[in-house]
Amino acid sequence: MTRAWVRELAGWLSAAAVSLATTSAVASSARADLLFRDGDSMVVALLARSLLSGEPLDWAMSSVLFLPESAAFTALDAALPLEANALFAISAIVNLLALYGAIRLAAGRARTGMAPVAWSVVALAVFGVLSMTDVSASREAMDLASLQLTTTYYSATVVGVVVTIGIVRRMVDSCELRASPLIALGLVALVSTLSNPLYAVWTTLPLALLLAIASISPRLRTRTPVIIVALLAGTTVGFLSRIPLAAWITKTGIGYVQPAQWHESIDYYARLVGERLQSPLGVLGILITAALLVVAVVRTVRPRHPGSRLVAAMAWVSPVMVVVGAIALGTHAARYLQPFAFAPVLALVSHPQALRVGERVRRAAAGLTAVLLLVIGGVSIPRLADAATRPDADLACVADWVDASGRTGAGQFWTVRLPKLHLSDSSRLVQVDHQLNAYAWLVNRTDFTVGEVSFLVEDSQTVPWDLPQDVLPARVVDCGRYSILDLGTETLPLGPQRS
Repeated sequence: MTRAWVRELAGWLSAAAVSLATTSAVASSARADLLFRDGDSMVVALLARSLLSGEPLDWAMSSVLFLPESAAFTALDAALPLEANALFAISAIVNLLALYGAIRLAAGRARTGMAPVAWSVVALAVFGVLSMTDVSASREAMDLASLQLTTTYYSATVVGVVVTIGIVRRMVDSCELRASPLIALGLVALVSTLSNPLYAVWTTLPLALLLAIASISPRLRTRTPVIIVALLAGTTVGFLSRIPLAAWITKTGIGYVQPAQWHESIDYYARLVGERLQSPLGVLGILITAALLVVAVVRTVRPRHPGSRLVAAMAWVSPVMVVVGAIALGTHAARYLQPFAFAPVLALVSHPQALRVGERVRRAAAGLTAVLLLVIGGVSIPRLADAATRPDADLACVADWVDASGRTGAGQFWTVRLPKLHLSDSSRLVQVDHQLNAYAWLVNRTDFTVGEVSFLVEDSQTVPWDLPQDVLPARVVDCGRYSILDLGTETLPLGPQRS
């Protein structure tokens, strides 16, 4: 019999190959804009740069603090002497590997007749296929799986959700309830909620509901209340831990709640689904998700081990509750519905039964599959490297000009974020609105102490300027899709901060 550590190592190597192939495909598609160039996607990298530079930190964040994501990216940035795009690509691979580890935890312990490692790799591969069906360059698209590859769109929260399910499954399947998994459960809930309150909606509410229903079983009657308490306690402490960080949180989750707009919310999400259905790959992705949801429901109603039924139930209950909640609260953000991308794949590991074939056939199939995945992963490396190192002459033009000028300029959020990251000193580009007010959103507010700027950067995403005085640039520097309005010796004062 193959030793356990050999199986686990083979699983991680296969997962690495799947992660490489997935990242390579996404980075070579229109979705690369979200991975490498989107304004929102810069926040973690900019925060990591601030941490490593030792500059004063006075960040204006959203309700999400990106704490695990920032810690991971900062470690990569400190350890690897690479450009930002290369770090984004490596971070995407790390995010998928972290998801594999969480899925493997949710698959349960290895035992006779079960193949949790193999099915965990299959689950990650299916998630990778879903990511490859995402073809839109827009952040507002129902292309959800590929968001896991970004540093910004809640990758750590996704991992935290699956880890939580895995810990609870292990406790439900165990013969006795020990303190260590309860502590681990509380810590994961605490950190995840502290970083992103969506964890409570994606995990705490549906999981607590399912555990309460499971307590009807005599076997779980005394165990599930303790697990619920640990989960709720961790989530509650996570919310309380956000209070000392209130100065960094410029918009709380309450600001996103608009229940009166539930009609508009239905129209919004329906339109996004309709847009996804216009692409053959989008149709394929929806069909795969639908099939996984059916499997999840079937495995919930069939008599299995309690842990197996719990994982299967979370695979469909969480997405359904999230959609109902998102509409009831009148939200308008596709990223809130990510459980529809990652939760259904858990149906594949809810009951990871080994195929009923001979041991030799199983070993041969596993070996062949592992070799094939490694070859695919190896072939994907040059393609990913090409996507991550593809030159951007327009961006380089702006960055070189700003660095050489030694002066400080300004630009609007969607325009300035990418050039800001690629400067030798990111504070040389200040984030403003169209009236030149300091725009304190996902940025270090110490940038605004400069008080005035002597040039403006604009592109097609720039809202027409409404400046406090008539401004005639001394010259306009053409940088392709960017233009630099050089004011020469003239300066413009920054307006008050807003978010």
